[in-house]
Amino acid sequence: MNKIYEYVRHPRADELRVSPPVTTRQIRRVNHPNIFVRFNARFGLKITLAVGTMWCAYVFTILALFALPSAITQGTYFVIVWLSSSFLQLVLLPIIIVGQNIQAKAADRRSEDTYKDAEAVLHEAAEIQAHLLAQDAAISDILTRLEALVPKEPV
Repeated sequence: MNKIYEYVRHPRADELRVSPPVTTRQIRRVNHPNIFVRFNARFGLKITLAVGTMWCAYVFTILALFALPSAITQGTYFVIVWLSSSFLQLVLLPIIIVGQNIQAKAADRRSEDTYKDAEAVLHEAAEIQAHLLAQDAAISDILTRLEALVPKEPV
């Protein structure tokens, strides 16, 4: 049989089988050789996880409200300063972190879905390749039979 086409598998296809998509949880595991880098990363992550909760936002709201009466007695300027520096910064920080955590989980889910889609596309491509190889064999067989039917001309 004549080969019409030689299939060459893309190297990335094999890489996909070996390594699934990276998730946020995996990135959190810091395995740096420097002990200070590992400590700082883990400590920073623990602080971020603690501050990045709605409970922390509620505590910061209560904390900021303690300073409100003093700001009110000092006048409009101090109320604006209190609002911008104490209240908004204290309360919005943990709320933003909560939102980022939700977005990170959504990004992880999208990453996993994209990975599964890529696997499905690779499987479909392999099925198409098998189909094409079967067609090549059938076409080669037909050509062989047709060549047998054609009378040979003397040279």
